[in-house]
Amino acid sequence: MPPHLRICFLLVLMSQAEATRHQDIGQDLSPQLQNIVEEVMAGNYLNALLDILHYQSTHMWTTELLNKVLAYFDAQNIIVTYSNIQASVKTYLENLLYHPRVLLSEFQQMNLQRFQTAMKYLFGNKQEYLELGNVVIDLAGIRERIFQSPGGNRTLFLTTLERCFQSLSSAECVNILSQILRASSIMYLQVHTIPNLPKDLQEDAFRNLSSVFRDLYDRITASSQRALYDWMMQILQKSYNISENATSWVSAENLWILGRYMVHLPLEEIWKIHPNEMRLFISYDNATKQLDTVYDITPDLAQAFLERINASGFDMKNISTLYRLGLLVCFYNDLEQMDANVARVLLHQMIKCNHLRGSQADIQKLKSQLLDLALQNQTLNESLGSLSDAVVGLSTNQLDSLSPEAVHNAIQTLNQVSGWARSQIMILSRKYLMYEKILSLHNISQMGALVTGISTQSFHSMSPKELSQLIRGALAERASDLSPAQRQGILRKIIASTELSSVFADMQGPFFKELSLFDLWTGEGFNSSLVKERELRPSQALFLYELLSKKTPLSELLSIDQMVKGITCWQIDRMSPITFVNVFKYFEKNLHLLSPYQISCMAWKYWTISNISTPPYLLALLPPEYLEAITGSLCVPFITSLRKIELDRLVLNEQKKNAILQKVHNCLNGSIVDEYDLDLIGNLICHLSPALICVGSLETMATALQQFGQCQHLSHEQEMDIKRWIIDLYGSPRNWTTETTQDIGPFIALLTKTDLSILVEKFPGFISDIASKKSGPVPPSEELLLAYFEWVRNSSIPFSAPNGTFGCAEVAAPSSDEIMKLSEANKFWSDQELFCMDPGTFNKTVELLGSVGSLSASQLTVLKEKAKQVWGPLTSWQNYHIVSLGRIATTLNETEIGALNLSSIDTIAALSEQTEWNPSQTQSILHGFLEDSGQEMSTLKSFDLAGLGASLCALNSTEIAAINANEFSAVVARIGSLLCSSIVLESFKKKAESVFGIAATWDKSILQEIGTIAAGLNDTELKAVDKELMPYFHPRAIKCIPDEMFKELSPEQLASLGPTNAAMVTESQHRHLNELQLQSLQQALDGTRRSTNQSPFGESTIKPTYTSVLSGASFSCRLSLWVLAVFIWYPASIPTVTV
Repeated sequence: MPPHLRICFLLVLMSQAEATRHQDIGQDLSPQLQNIVEEVMAGNYLNALLDILHYQSTHMWTTELLNKVLAYFDAQNIIVTYSNIQASVKTYLENLLYHPRVLLSEFQQMNLQRFQTAMKYLFGNKQEYLELGNVVIDLAGIRERIFQSPGGNRTLFLTTLERCFQSLSSAECVNILSQILRASSIMYLQVHTIPNLPKDLQEDAFRNLSSVFRDLYDRITASSQRALYDWMMQILQKSYNISENATSWVSAENLWILGRYMVHLPLEEIWKIHPNEMRLFISYDNATKQLDTVYDITPDLAQAFLERINASGFDMKNISTLYRLGLLVCFYNDLEQMDANVARVLLHQMIKCNHLRGSQADIQKLKSQLLDLALQNQTLNESLGSLSDAVVGLSTNQLDSLSPEAVHNAIQTLNQVSGWARSQIMILSRKYLMYEKILSLHNISQMGALVTGISTQSFHSMSPKELSQLIRGALAERASDLSPAQRQGILRKIIASTELSSVFADMQGPFFKELSLFDLWTGEGFNSSLVKERELRPSQALFLYELLSKKTPLSELLSIDQMVKGITCWQIDRMSPITFVNVFKYFEKNLHLLSPYQISCMAWKYWTISNISTPPYLLALLPPEYLEAITGSLCVPFITSLRKIELDRLVLNEQKKNAILQKVHNCLNGSIVDEYDLDLIGNLICHLSPALICVGSLETMATALQQFGQCQHLSHEQEMDIKRWIIDLYGSPRNWTTETTQDIGPFIALLTKTDLSILVEKFPGFISDIASKKSGPVPPSEELLLAYFEWVRNSSIPFSAPNGTFGCAEVAAPSSDEIMKLSEANKFWSDQELFCMDPGTFNKTVELLGSVGSLSASQLTVLKEKAKQVWGPLTSWQNYHIVSLGRIATTLNETEIGALNLSSIDTIAALSEQTEWNPSQTQSILHGFLEDSGQEMSTLKSFDLAGLGASLCALNSTEIAAINANEFSAVVARIGSLLCSSIVLESFKKKAESVFGIAATWDKSILQEIGTIAAGLNDTELKAVDKELMPYFHPRAIKCIPDEMFKELSPEQLASLGPTNAAMVTESQHRHLNELQLQSLQQALDGTRRSTNQSPFGESTIKPTYTSVLSGASFSCRLSLWVLAVFIWYPASIPTVTV
């Protein structure tokens, strides 16, 4: 319950207390008021508030009534004091706000009048304040705090299910359920709660509630979706009047009510739908909209619907019918005698099929078949604009054969297509611009996604004025898709001929981030409005914060979210307590943008202001001993508060993290007993052992499994516990339903090969989705990929390569369909099978194969040789050939690299994205580019340096010295992201000095900007770095410092590294430190503040001062409500306040 709730009682009881001492104590109270007072005396404060709310709905609440209440206390010889009321109210409110089971009990036990009043003011009446004489109750605050408390929404949901439909009208209860379900991030519609939904709703209420469930479909588990379908089905069956001709309860109207839930209809029920009803449904204007949303429909259900539509008299080859089929067109199979026009219409309709879950490989196969039909009696050049997104399935050979005129004429279709491979974009962009001849603002605005295929040099050749318009228009949404070289090419051209202040105003998103620190140095006229809604790099934020803080009010500056990245510990420490507390809301809003070091500094600042009011989650950033006092009633606020931070990002010391988790474990008494506990811990579950959850509660275990499914990573121990859970909960996979399989989701990868083989036979589409995902709590296992590979292989028609391919006569070569289905499971092809691939298959799938991260060196080498066989000599390869290779390119030796045409920086940029090059290969790429482009190191532009990427690590000191300092300054941050050798970093450090001055003068923003280049400092320079600058070394720079240099750091420098940098120290660096240095490093990891000698939970620097509002001084009612709220209940969130 919110703080304001208890305040109303205190003010009702205490306001004008002195005046009432002299009132006539014989004044009588009405029975209603007397009942309210008795509830207060009994400590039933929630009942009292509800009675007050009900009373004031029919009576005027005056000061005289308040005086009567206080006089009644006098008559009963009850002494109203601040302390006794405070203690009882606080205990009561703790139970309600932090123990929602108690709140549930209160709702269950309250009488009908109070329940109706509670529902009215929580959901129906949106009144923000209630005035009772000179007392104001913050009703909006009450609602907000209940809704935001852990488990508060769950209590309201369960209460509504249990009591609402018996106490209020169906319409009111449906509205209440809708508000709860839509507002909550947790989904309470679960298999065990859905049976409690009312089954005797009036028709309008049922329709409205069904509409809510349709809107929430994607947030509900598959099992819950099935349970809701069963609930809807029972009501629809009960209310449906079966006529003489009817064969099923599934009428046109009922299909409309089911909406997306129609995918849970059994096959036999679909087959029984009467043709008249199906005809009527498809004729509905909104039927197509509903069929456009059945993203999880299975092929067999889709086929059944198509058959019933066909049986209802619709001509399935009629274009108007095709427009009505929604996502059912993705499973269209009546291709016999189809003409080219119908095929093109189907292809256009199939754009929406990209939204389907699963079946994508089969959809691509259908598109390929329709593409062949659409090209009947027409050339590809003639048909290109009418092929919709099926053009994505065209091979590079087919695209390269297109005429520039055909691409130009089809641009309005091509610019709307998504899913292009990079090589395809390069070809189509080149063809389009060959026709246009001149690159202009208008031409680029027509290209859509194809704009990323324009070469860096072409962008750089445009006029600055047109480029400025482009970054505000056509490129604004595509900027993140451009390569660093392309962005630099655009940016440098604009900056070279435009006043910087006007350039900054135009920059958005990635373009603004591309601005160098040197650019900001030379800029003028900066103000806070220029950086609003811009994403900043830390070095930019550090510089801009310091610059703008001299002329901008602090609150205005910090209201720009990204600017919080630039505040330093020194600036935080200098804030007055009042200032810090006033702006803390900006920090708390942007915790995800702050570094662990910044948050650690804020934790210390709060602690020195008032240790009792430090937000509990900040204690996690202080040394572990500061957690010791968190026990008993402090536990729930601590756990709730912890959910605000990303534990893995902010607490990098494993020992400290374990101490935090142990505290959570202790607060939970070693177990999670029900879903209320799961609500409490939220995302903290990702760090806890599943063994904490009480075995036996199937509902709790199933809910916990859903929460574990939201985690980014799980430990091996967690995975093993979850694997045991799955078997305990769901039994043998032989008996699993579709819904069970979907709900288990990524955890399927934990099963044995035998179990996985069973599932892939039953649910191949779903297993295909799991096998293609590269992220999630449990990545696809070797066993899962192998089971899926074997299923695909065994269910495909064997294809043998033509006898002309030596050694392939008996080899069943992979087909393009198989390769597209398998994704990462392509790793199981043998070298021989890959080599025997048909040339057409290779051309169609080379980009996909080049993206498979688990292909072995021998497989990649075979694919390289295949490329030579298909594309001819290396000297004849086009840029798009090289780019399409992906990882395959990393098997090219130095001689082969030398034979390639590497004159384009865009080709180099694509090669630089690969991380498996050895030094010799890297050097060959670098020298190949210089030779083929006819450049020298001194002539390289900033966009060349950005595109070269890791190839720059192959430079020698002479070559680095030759780099133009101005060009270097533009991309120093990007070069500072490279993990080069210490010798190379030392040379880059010297180059950085030519831009920023000698290393001894570098400040925090420079250290952030140059990144790993700072690791090139020599031992004298490193030892001279001020300890206050140590946290501003980029974390990557720390691990690049040579061991012999790192050991020269002083204990003071090491202690000042900050948690993030201290966590980056390598084991080798660690071994070279002495005992004193190791202690200092540990202090940095713990977040110890060396200048503070306070003992945990000892005296604060500034003691909190509490002044009673009952002293007789006049005060603002609203202010006093807030102040009392602070000190009665929620001291952990507000600083010291004196009234």
